[in-house]
Amino acid sequence: MPRSVSGVEMRKRQAAHIEAPPQAPGQPRPNTCCLCWCGCCKCLWNEDRMERSERQTCTKMDSIEATEEQQASLEEVLAWSRSFELMLRSLEGREVFREFLRSEYSEDNLLFWLACEDLKKETNSTVVDEKARIIYEDYVSILSPKEVSLDSRVREGINQTLAEPSNLMYEEAQFQIYTLMHRDSFPRFLNSSVYRDLLANRRRACLDT
Repeated sequence: MPRSVSGVEMRKRQAAHIEAPPQAPGQPRPNTCCLCWCGCCKCLWNEDRMERSERQTCTKMDSIEATEEQQASLEEVLAWSRSFELMLRSLEGREVFREFLRSEYSEDNLLFWLACEDLKKETNSTVVDEKARIIYEDYVSILSPKEVSLDSRVREGINQTLAEPSNLMYEEAQFQIYTLMHRDSFPRFLNSSVYRDLLANRRRACLDT
C-alpha cells in the first residue's frame, strides 16, 4: 500500500489517543501573529499564558546521555520488554524501535522525541533558536508532512513561545509523544517480528558461545 495512504491511516489511529479539549461556544478568536515560523499567519496567541501543568520531580524525559556502547546483551534485550525507558536509553534499542516505527509510518514520533532531547541539552541561545525553529518546521507545523499528533492545547502553548524560544519549549509536547509511543507503539513492537527476531538471534549467539 502506498505510504501516503497508510501514513494517513496510522496518524488517524494515533490521533485517537490524544483528546483535544473543545473550544467553548462564543469564545473570541485569539490574536494572530504573522511572525510565526510556519509562515501561514494562523498561529494563535493569548494575552494570558496557560498555567503550567504540574509535573513530577522525576519525569520520563530525563536527557539521554550519548554513550558509545557495545551490542546489547540478551539480558538487556529481555529487559527492554519490562522498561520502555530502558530501551530508549540504549542506542541499539532506539535503532531497532525506529525500524519498527518505520514499518508503521510513525518513525517521526521518535525523531521528534530525539530532537527535543538534543534541544534540551543546548545552552547557546543562537543554536537554541535555530534548533527550535527546525523542530517546529519539521514536526509541529501543519504544513509539514512529518507533523506529529499533538492536541490543540499543547500546540497552542508552543505557538505562544515562538517569539522567545527556549531549550524546554517542547517539553510538554515531547512528553505527550513519549506517552503515545509508550502506550500505543511499544506493546506492538514487543509482539513484532523485529523484536522477536532480535531476541532469537541473541539467544542463538548465547548458545554458540
